[in-house]
Amino acid sequence: MCELYVKADPILYESRSRSLRIRGVVTTLRLENQFWDILREIAEVDGMTTNQLIAKLYEEVMDFRGEVVNFASFLRVSCTRYLAQKAGRQVPLRVVGAAG
Repeated sequence: MCELYVKADPILYESRSRSLRIRGVVTTLRLENQFWDILREIAEVDGMTTNQLIAKLYEEVMDFRGEVVNFASFLRVSCTRYLAQKAGRQVPLRVVGAAG
């Protein structure tokens, strides 16, 4: 089983920074290449650029929650939820056993 993980091309987990404009402010996000690829795929499905998708996600999470403590982590979780949904698995709204 571990071969699936340990034999992954190191370029997939190499981090890359990208600058984009969110709410009129230029900001930099640092994510692993694998997540940039998934975000690009989500954006293409939704007919947007990756930067447009990220800005939209930021707007939506701010409208819904009022804050986002770690936006890069939010994007990573969004990617894993997209992949689970794409694979036909139920996507939970919260972690079982989590406080709150």
